[in-house]
Amino acid sequence: MKVIVLENVTKYYSRFKALDGLTFHINKGEKVAILGPNGAGKTTLVKIISGQMRANSGKVEVMGINPAKMSIELRKKIGFVSHNPMLYNELTAYENLKFYSKLYEVDESNINKLLKMVKLYERRHSLVKTFSRGMKQRLAIARALLHDPEILILDEPTSGLDVNGRIELLNYLSKLDKTILLTTHNINEAEKLCDRAIILYGGKIVAECSIHEVEKIYMSKMVSL
Repeated sequence: MKVIVLENVTKYYSRFKALDGLTFHINKGEKVAILGPNGAGKTTLVKIISGQMRANSGKVEVMGINPAKMSIELRKKIGFVSHNPMLYNELTAYENLKFYSKLYEVDESNINKLLKMVKLYERRHSLVKTFSRGMKQRLAIARALLHDPEILILDEPTSGLDVNGRIELLNYLSKLDKTILLTTHNINEAEKLCDRAIILYGGKIVAECSIHEVEKIYMSKMVSL
């Protein structure tokens, strides 16, 4: 079952073409990396898929719905994690999740379970402003999973983390039974989490491959471009 479908998707910022005719699909349960250097169009792509931005042209469907229509039904099926954890520093970890549970219109009963999963239960009553970068990202994952979404979109979620923080975060993510779309410029992260990769450069897809081939193909493409 195709859960994400793009056909000839283009996005402009004034005269700059950020995405140029992207076509691909992602099946239910797949873990797919969107790889590319800074400026390749990765963040623009996931913002369009998650409904935060509209494409100028082309077809975009997530679970059969156009995300640009801001459907409440679709928002309940998508979890989003970026380098910005989207948390309130003056609230505790528990209070943050309680706030978002009301936004998602879900019961609070799952909060403690999620805090235990990301190993923050013992700090549930601590203010988020006292958390390290890695702790905030783990809490952001809990936030994104509150409504049990079918699709998890991760936009360079390890940005700013140290080596241990990156490893820990990827370990959490690898255990999730979700369709995952990960943007990154780090091949090792893609290899640890994903099944296949789509490589972007200059807003275009320059290659699609299995994760086992990604390092060889990525390096050859970057050298030739």
